[in-house]
Amino acid sequence: MTKELWINLPVKDLEKSKSFFAALGFSFHPRHENSKDVAGLLIGEKNLLVMLFPEAAFQSFTQNELADTKRGTEVLFSIDAESREAVDELVNQVKEAGGTVFSEPREHGPGMYGAGFADLDGHRWNVLYMDRRLISTE
Repeated sequence: MTKELWINLPVKDLEKSKSFFAALGFSFHPRHENSKDVAGLLIGEKNLLVMLFPEAAFQSFTQNELADTKRGTEVLFSIDAESREAVDELVNQVKEAGGTVFSEPREHGPGMYGAGFADLDGHRWNVLYMDRRLISTE
């Protein structure tokens, strides 16, 4: 059965995307370290892989048109943060690295604080800190 999940994401410029995510503090899978064709972005403690592919390669896999991220959202990647300060820090890093913040950090109900940003290709990301002591389980 299924062993892993790889999320594939098209990017216009692989090197610029790698620089962007590196500036946010993300790391990359060493298997693709020197590749000009793919980068494996590692997410979280479990090292979920988001594979960054140049648009032409991605399109050859999907045999479908790419979503226009200026007109709509094809997916929202949600990542957790260790603290409210970590949310704020990531948002500042996004701005410095050339990304777009579409939702400034704010409260999202009791115990939840987050923000939203778009990477260089317009893919949308949500970063959220959840204080589980304050979140109702009902």
